[in-house]
This record gives sequence, structure tokens and C-alpha cells, in this order.
Amino acid sequence: MTKKLSIFLLVVFVFSVMAVGAVKNPDTLIDLTIGQPETLDPAHSYDTASGGIILQMYDNLIQYDGESVNDFLPMIAEAVPSQENGLWSADGTVYTFPIRQGMKFHTGNPVTPEDVEYSFERDLLMDPSGGPVWMLYEGFTGASQGSLEGWFADFAGMAYSDAVVDGEPVSEEAREKLIAFYEECIDPLIEVDGNNVVMTVHKAFPPFMQIIAHFGSWGAIFDSKVAMENGEWDGNADTWWNWHDLEPEESYIHDHDLGSGPYMLEEWDSAQQRIVLEAYQDYWAGPAPIKEVIVWGVDEFSTRKSMLVAGDADIAYVPPAYIDQVRGLDGVRVLEGYDNASVTSMHYAFSVNKDSEHIGSGKLDGNGIPFDFFSDINCRKAISHSFNFDAFIDQVLNGFGKRIPADLPSGFLGFDPDLPLHNFDLAKAEQAWKAAWGGKAWETGFYFQLLYNTGNESRQTGAEMVKVYTESLNPKFKIDVMGVNWPSYLKATNENLVPIYIIGWLPDYPDPHNFIYTYYHSNGVYGKRGGYLYQEWARENVDALIEKAIASTDPAERTALYKEVQMKAINNYLGLPLYQPLGLHVEREWVKGWYPHLTRSTAQYYVLSKGE
Repeated sequence: MTKKLSIFLLVVFVFSVMAVGAVKNPDTLIDLTIGQPETLDPAHSYDTASGGIILQMYDNLIQYDGESVNDFLPMIAEAVPSQENGLWSADGTVYTFPIRQGMKFHTGNPVTPEDVEYSFERDLLMDPSGGPVWMLYEGFTGASQGSLEGWFADFAGMAYSDAVVDGEPVSEEAREKLIAFYEECIDPLIEVDGNNVVMTVHKAFPPFMQIIAHFGSWGAIFDSKVAMENGEWDGNADTWWNWHDLEPEESYIHDHDLGSGPYMLEEWDSAQQRIVLEAYQDYWAGPAPIKEVIVWGVDEFSTRKSMLVAGDADIAYVPPAYIDQVRGLDGVRVLEGYDNASVTSMHYAFSVNKDSEHIGSGKLDGNGIPFDFFSDINCRKAISHSFNFDAFIDQVLNGFGKRIPADLPSGFLGFDPDLPLHNFDLAKAEQAWKAAWGGKAWETGFYFQLLYNTGNESRQTGAEMVKVYTESLNPKFKIDVMGVNWPSYLKATNENLVPIYIIGWLPDYPDPHNFIYTYYHSNGVYGKRGGYLYQEWARENVDALIEKAIASTDPAERTALYKEVQMKAINNYLGLPLYQPLGLHVEREWVKGWYPHLTRSTAQYYVLSKGE
């Protein structure tokens, strides 16, 4: 090899190394995920993929201050209401939001107080089935109402389905009640007073500002003028029912951008599962450092990994099971171990439907269990001490989980890591079984079915762990672990057919009420699955505490009340929190500015930049 050729190859090598280390496409960020949004309509958005795009395109009245879930910064509002600044009334029912001047929507129209009023009223009136608007009703009515149809029935004395048939009022009386419902119930909630938007809630509801804050797409503000010009609610009291409970595709906002956020929708290619966002140059806080963002649903991990390694992706979704494939990769940063705001738990039904096919004979005769088997605390205690938490977290979750005392994740008001944990202890389990049902459970044995939803390997393993350890204590104990599809699993739990179920909960907003009420209140989503015997217990022991906590505006009082409820849950073995998942985020090292947040489903691209 000649000296000249050696020098040439050395130069090529040096430039190759420089090229690998250089930032690729510094003005463009590519985020590889899975799937794609269901809709871009804030009133319909109730999935993380949809919410993740809406948070880039739309601003809310207020936003969280960094990683906090309790402190806020202004956004469309110029100030955050507080009792100190006089924008939040002393009784906690009136919020005043002065609207920022000079803001513009992506359409070019100015952002006005009237747009804020329209955005909230339109979503409240639309209230699509299975959508997120129930949270707005909960916030505005202090949890006394959870839907338009429920409130209308209470107000009008007739069901909404009896008042409107095929999109038209059934009678003049029904029409008058529909108009009066808007004028007397919906319209007074949000009013314009000069440059202010004044929101009046029925009673103090501490999570109200979390419900309407940024990252919650249901609080997004959009251009009312363009919306009405393109077939959205016309703003009139005598037509609103024409827009109630529409399908996502019937909405103009479903696939159009009417926001004022830092990014504008440039393209949504459903066939390719790809969304392209362009930085909005007139954004009130200044244009985003990254000019273009491509959010791409690439379902195969191997493809996502290849693009990440090549530098053709800046962020990539990596399931915990594949973490070892990306740790240590050159130029790749792995951020892990931060808290995720969710809980996965195993809960007991104090009573199940007597017609349940999952309790065998329905008697404590060795071939089944009675419908109220788990109303005996010793049965709940025995199962709770038969779960090997450490092995589950280390081997099943690959370490991406941690133990918590009750069904409230860390980072939330009322969480206390010093509350007692139920431990894995087969001696305690055996002792409890020998006491259960006056000793009869140990003497005769039992049989029941433990279900999990197929495809969820961690739940399957958790169920099998309960089976193995329980059956090891007594040859008369028999548990069948059965996998069923998700709809069947959901139906079985909703209809109170299973004695034990493993379930998770992601918060709708970052307040303990969304967990404590869900799991423990007699009317909570999971409280109801405990059966009527659990509901009786809850009404006597915890309901009043939970209701007092949500009615209080004193954080110290709320904290004390939530701790009291958690201690009752722990001492009475109401359920078994299995783990709180820990987060995992993978990006190229040239990505700057990412941070975790308990309520954010995807990256907030506005705070990101790219650089060496």
C-alpha cells in the first residue's frame, strides 16, 4: 500500500467517524412508536397516541410547572388562579382566567375568551360515549354528575334517549327541556367577562385544575370561528343536540388542526401510521427549536432498533423485555427507573354473582367456593401472603417495577412509603387458611378459577404464582388459571363474576381521588367489582372519608384522610398492590431536554432540541 493511499484511507476513516458522531437532521426529530392516534378531536381523545399529538398542536389554559403535578404555569391564561391572587374564590367554586393577549391560532385568527368558552361548551355538549368528557362533568359538578345524559335526566325528569330520537326532539316539551338544559346547566359553567373567562363549579373540587391543564387533551382550546364554519356546533341553544355523541369521523376537528400550540399538523398518513408536525413560527412563547417532528408508528421492534442505531430515529419505543438490546449502544441514551403513574393490583370480590361459572359448585365442599368466600378476611390474607413480589418484579418485569403499600402510586398527594407492605410469607398464609371459615376451608379444600387476559404475560405469571404457592400449602386447594380475551375478561370483572382479578389503572388526572375513589369507594369502578358485600363494607368504613377528602381544599387534611383510607385497605386486605411500573425512555444522545412527567403520554417536543 502506498503512502498516499494510506493517507487517503485515514482521511476517509476520520470523516466517517465524524459523520457517525455528527447530529443527523438537526432540524427534524423522528419519534418511533407503535400504532397511531384514533382521533385529533379533544372531545374524543382518550388514548395515549391521540393525546400525545394533541398536546403538541393545542394549548390549554394552564400547564404544569416542569415535573410537578400540583404546581402550574400560565399558558393561554395570563395567570394561574389562586386564592392569594384573588382569581380563585375563597370557597373554591369560582376560577377566573385572564386570557393572554396577542395569541393566534394556526388558522391566523386571534385566541379570544369566546374561543375558550366555546371549546369547553362544545365538548360538554358532544360528550361522546366512552370519551373523556366525564372528567369535565366531574370537575364542574363536584363529582355529582359524570355525563350529559345523566345530568339531563336529573334536570328534565326524562331520559335523553326519550327526549331525542333520530337527532330530533320528540315533542315541543322535550325541545324546551333541551334548550333549558343548555341555558340553565351548561352555559353558566363558563362565562366571558371582558378579557376574562370565569368558570363556576358546583362545589370545591381540588383536582379541577389538573383536569383542565395541558397534557389533558380534553382541556384543549380551539378556534371556534373555523370550527363553526366547518360544521361544528353552531353555538346556539336550540340545536346543540345535533352534535351530541357523534362518532369521531363526523367531527371536522377529527383530522384538522384548529390549535394554537407550538406545532401545526402538516400531514397524517394513516396508511403509514405517520404524522408530520411543523413548528408554528408565531407561537406565543417563541418557535420550537426543532422545525419538524415525525411521529411514526413502526410496530416491529427490530425495525425501530435498526433505525435508532443508524441515527435515522431520535426517540424509539423499547419494551422492557428488550432493554438489554439497547443498553450500551454507541450514541444511545437509556433513561430508566423513573416513576410511572399507574398501579397494577390483585383485588378480591367480597361477593360474586351467585350464577358465576368461575366458583365451581358454589359451595365450600372441595369442589368450589361460596359466592361470598372472600368476605372472610382470612381468605384475603392468605392469598396476599402467597405472592412472591421480589421474584415477580425481578424476573417478570425485568426490574421495571417497585412495590407500593396501597393503590396509590408514589408522587401523588397522600402517598406514604412508610405505610406497611404485605410480605411474601407462606407460614402466615397457612395460618390464615386454617382460620378461614372457622377452619372449614383447610379441612375441605376449595376450587375456583383465576382469570387473566390473554397476551398479558405478566398477569398470567402473577395468576400462576398465586396458584402454585397456594396449592403447595394443601393438596385439597385447587385453582385453575384461565386465559380469556380482553373483552371477555372485562365483561367477567364488570359483571362481578370473578372472585379474584388482576387489573391496572392509569390516572385520568394526577390526583389521589382518581385512584382512591376508583379502587375503594362503593361506587368506584373497581369498588363495584367487589360485589354488594364489599359495597356495604365500603359505605360503612371508607366512603365518608373519601368524600370528605375530595371536598377539602386543605392539602394537609386531604393527605391525612387518604392515609387513613389506605391503612383501612391494608389492614383489611382489600386488595394486593403488585407493583407500580417504572419508566423507560430511549433516545439518541444528541436529543436534549427530555424529562419524565406522571401525566404525559409522549415527549413534549417543544422543550426538545438536538445538539452534540
